[in-house]
Amino acid sequence: MGYARAVSTRGFSEDELIAAIRKVLSGDAPGVVIRVGDDAAVVEAAAGQQVLSTDMLVEGVHFERSTISARDLGAKSIVVNVSDVAAMAASPRYALASIALSPEVEAAWVMELYGGMRAACDEYALTLVGGDCSRADAVVISVTVVGEVAPGRAVTRAGAHPGDLIVVTGSLGAAAGGLALSRARPSKAAEALGKRWGRELAEALARPVARVAEALTLAQAGATAMMDLSDGLAKDLSRLCLESEAGARVELARVPVAPALREGAGLLGVDPLELAIGGGEDYELLATIDLTHLDRARNELDERFGVTLTEVGVIIEEGLVAVDADGNESPLEPKGWDHFADAT
Repeated sequence: MGYARAVSTRGFSEDELIAAIRKVLSGDAPGVVIRVGDDAAVVEAAAGQQVLSTDMLVEGVHFERSTISARDLGAKSIVVNVSDVAAMAASPRYALASIALSPEVEAAWVMELYGGMRAACDEYALTLVGGDCSRADAVVISVTVVGEVAPGRAVTRAGAHPGDLIVVTGSLGAAAGGLALSRARPSKAAEALGKRWGRELAEALARPVARVAEALTLAQAGATAMMDLSDGLAKDLSRLCLESEAGARVELARVPVAPALREGAGLLGVDPLELAIGGGEDYELLATIDLTHLDRARNELDERFGVTLTEVGVIIEEGLVAVDADGNESPLEPKGWDHFADAT
């Protein structure tokens, strides 16, 4: 685990910070030969094909330290990458985490951050084997996860065919509702957090869940294409269709809006369906599947995990179409999270 020079945080020198991180990440782990402390980690070679994913969380773009605990942030930085690996029907094995710290960050905050990372790694049966750290004007967390999948068994975005049904796991929009809650006036936020639905929205944003076993179940049940919903149903579906060289027809009334979002929409002043379609950060699975396999997939997800699988539309030859409750059709605009949407 290599570290850049001139790193410091309040309460620790660079060497002390590295030593503390090593303690948080200590212990034996399957497949790990050498972990934190050397120039590089050494792990056993994968039995099948390797699946790699990397993602960044940037302060002021993806999070504010004032609205999320260090432990939740650490866990989330792992989970969002595990979700990408899971969406390929792969099993996560190893992770690398690099962080940039601003000078005012307290040492205790960093330890809580890594504690959250370690907890998430333990939950998803992967090992954090190294990384890097540096100084910056804002906190940046970059995580890479390595997973494994049997040769030829990865499920991509490119396998959808006209006639395949479009399905999603769980419900959508809760994380976007949590973001709206975090931006609400203090009095309104306090009122919402005093209610169960408000706490559920806040938790959905801060503590997402990666559908690892669910993705494997969908793959085994015959999913033809799959991805995770990180940037919103409309935008991510448009990406899946682009890779599959196809289109989609979505029944808006079928979209499973999170119950907590429906309940709190009035107080927050948001359109629940709009957030469910374009809000992002749900980390549910979006997949396509033949009608003949739908019941099997739905039943197995319910029986094994208590997770719902909802049919929201169908793959068509071309175009993105939204159909409202009255049967009226309109273009489905691929709205959702875009890092550069406001760039000039």
